[in-house]
Amino acid sequence: MKVMILSSYAPTLFYFREDMMKAMINNGHEVIAAAPEPVEEWGHKFKERNIKYVSIQGIERTGTNPIKDINGFLSILKQIKKEKPDKVFAYQAKTIIYGCIAAKLAGVKGIYALMGGLGSVFRNNGQKSFARDILKIEYKYAFSVCDKVFFQNNDDCNEIIKADLLKKNKIIMINGSGVNLDKFTEKNIPDNPVFLFVGRIIRDKGIIEYTEAAKIVKEKYPEARIQILGYFDTNPTAIKEEEIYEYVNKGVIEYLGSSDDVRPFLEKCSVYVLPSYHEGTPKSVLEAMATGRPIITTDAPGCRETVVNNTNGFLVPVKNANKLAEKMIWMIEHKEEVERMGQESLRICKEKFDVNKVNEVILKTMDL
Repeated sequence: MKVMILSSYAPTLFYFREDMMKAMINNGHEVIAAAPEPVEEWGHKFKERNIKYVSIQGIERTGTNPIKDINGFLSILKQIKKEKPDKVFAYQAKTIIYGCIAAKLAGVKGIYALMGGLGSVFRNNGQKSFARDILKIEYKYAFSVCDKVFFQNNDDCNEIIKADLLKKNKIIMINGSGVNLDKFTEKNIPDNPVFLFVGRIIRDKGIIEYTEAAKIVKEKYPEARIQILGYFDTNPTAIKEEEIYEYVNKGVIEYLGSSDDVRPFLEKCSVYVLPSYHEGTPKSVLEAMATGRPIITTDAPGCRETVVNNTNGFLVPVKNANKLAEKMIWMIEHKEEVERMGQESLRICKEKFDVNKVNEVILKTMDL
């Protein structure tokens, strides 16, 4: 069979879906990856993995221009008609909405979507209410043409059902995107306290709370190292570089830039921190768990899926820098517990989040 994987950002095809695409190929299927980035820049990277890459121009994952969105939809429709896939798998908001509808119009028989998280527009209130209402209508229509929709946490699933956007019999639950346990392996925890955050530098990831907590921790334990690894984004909740460098210049935060390989940074940290407001299931946390790191994250959708409180780490309230700092200080003061919690993270990861187990559910559902 021929399967097309639709994304609104090409790099995520490698970060989130590479193992899934490999599994499809290993089962004898042809895989076509589609994203907005140019073929000239990305085609060879996919070809090296026996995957064909096509560009769906016009899709802007954070854009709000309806004309560009229409052009993006037409570009997806054109590529689907040209490639004639037997099945389409879409993730990320715009490619789910426009991709699934285009697949239906093109006569594709197997249409599947994966909700990696409801996102800031769907969850935030106030001035974004109109955009949220439009998004709900779009999701409802896109879901109606899907055979199945994968969800990574019960909170998002229940929110969609409550809003009457999707029938329960179309829902398949999976444990996040999984983590490759051959690639991410157990590493010794360093003796010195090093806290690491990995992700896009946006407010919804809890960056503001992380930097405020860092100030509190450094006042009591100035030797603690508190790090950020990630890139500055164009998301509606994006944080400007100067906001982060204010903390860097004061010696509160270490900004490590961005990297395609987080493993060296995970190896050098002792505790992984993600104070996000909402996630699907955070892959960065799963990668940290696979290396045997304790986790501090929020009691928020998606995040709470990864931590058994007091077992492999702590769940703290959303938007609470004081509670976050309290648990970071606890980790500094309980080195032996850090080791124990790290081992629990690894155990949970192997039992629940092995990428092979996650992909087995996806491929079985798609009859691949």
